[in-house]
Amino acid sequence: MAQEVLSQNEIDDLLSALSSGEMDASTLKQEEQEKKVRVYDFKRALRFSKDQIRSLSRIHENFARLLTTYFSAQLRTYVQISVASVDQIPYEEFIRSIPKMTILNIYSMAPLQGRIIFEFNPNIAYAMLDRLLGGKGNSVNKVENLTEIETTLMSQLFEKALENLQEAWSSVIDIDPMFEEFEVNPQFLQLVSPNETVVVVSLNTTIGESSGMINICIPHVVLEPIISKLSVHYWMQTNTKESDPQEYEDLAHTISQAEVDVKAILGESTINVSDLLNLKKDDVIQLDQAIDKPMTLKVDEHSKFYVQPGKQKNKMAVQVLEEIQGGNDNDE
Repeated sequence: MAQEVLSQNEIDDLLSALSSGEMDASTLKQEEQEKKVRVYDFKRALRFSKDQIRSLSRIHENFARLLTTYFSAQLRTYVQISVASVDQIPYEEFIRSIPKMTILNIYSMAPLQGRIIFEFNPNIAYAMLDRLLGGKGNSVNKVENLTEIETTLMSQLFEKALENLQEAWSSVIDIDPMFEEFEVNPQFLQLVSPNETVVVVSLNTTIGESSGMINICIPHVVLEPIISKLSVHYWMQTNTKESDPQEYEDLAHTISQAEVDVKAILGESTINVSDLLNLKKDDVIQLDQAIDKPMTLKVDEHSKFYVQPGKQKNKMAVQVLEEIQGGNDNDE
């Protein structure tokens, strides 16, 4: 723990204040003791560190971008989704914070244990449904009177969005999310115990002219097996992990066995077909290659090096002079 070193003048001023009565030593001691006491609510147990919350926020920022693209394509209208907040609260508090009648989708997250909840605000859900059925995206809240067709259409729309959730989580773990249940009354949904800590990711959502929230509730029991992977230290370890020397050697050996076609171009010329057919011995074809200019070495039809001709042990050879930047014919 860092300690502040006082100068001699500051020590003299402090002693002077204590002796004159301007400061009370007992008061200072009491204040120091009070600072050591920190209020902790066991009903709101903070089981995730700030680092882990930031990691969850990054994952769902990516998910929000993917979801924006998906819903824009499906609904053919303006869609904007962004992360508003990521908080850890008791499950009971989450249930109290959402409307009494709303759109709830429950998903499993295999291979992780437990289930998660997607809560779609009725304004958003009905704007999506209206747009899906060819409307302008108007929102009419009639969540208590959903028909079977409307329920099926909503479920299918939200279920297809799970591919985006799978992709967003792929940097941490490969999951296989599955639709489990559709519900409209949160009171009938007892996912975990009331005091269980859950992470609630709130997404600001705009569909056409309608706006609302999408809330994702992830219980602690779901994230517990991978909680160590949600730290920046783990991500940095993963990104900076050195390759296995054996893997490098195997890769180098495989590449060394690859065969490529190498050609040294002496020059090029264009003649018509009749001249080609009438070619005879000792005829000369003038090339476009100047004698004082380097030749081009092509690797699999891509220009890679400038070379000059010569001999190596009585065999024709070329000496590499310079690499052609870019390594294709467009750079010539």
